[in-house]
Amino acid sequence: MAYDKGLDLVEISPGGNPPVCKIMDYGKFKFEKEKKDKESRKKQNVIEVKEIKFSCKIGQHDLDTKLRHAHRFLAAGNKVKMTIMFSGREMNHTDLGYKLMERIAEACAESGTVEKKPSLDGRFMTMFVAPKTK
Repeated sequence: MAYDKGLDLVEISPGGNPPVCKIMDYGKFKFEKEKKDKESRKKQNVIEVKEIKFSCKIGQHDLDTKLRHAHRFLAAGNKVKMTIMFSGREMNHTDLGYKLMERIAEACAESGTVEKKPSLDGRFMTMFVAPKTK
């Protein structure tokens, strides 16, 4: 029947019982499917993870500057990964890193929530902050 009409026999759902087929123009079917896929990709919201690195002995002004960057990232809808890098003997004083992370969490409380508490991985202490949902 498809050959007589100059069209193609297109399998719509191969998993069905019995499989569903339609007599249609395959080129048009393929074009419509690509168009739907493109529209669905446009509607997806991709959340990026921005990373901000701190040192254990960061100055107040430097901390304020990096926190402003974090607020800007959170306002744009991105997650922020806060990382404190320990070097040398600073590894013996990880409690200073936890205190710094508490200060950072308090400062970011108005524009974001702590998604993952601070954890020590080797020489790095990381914490994730997600933007607040509206």
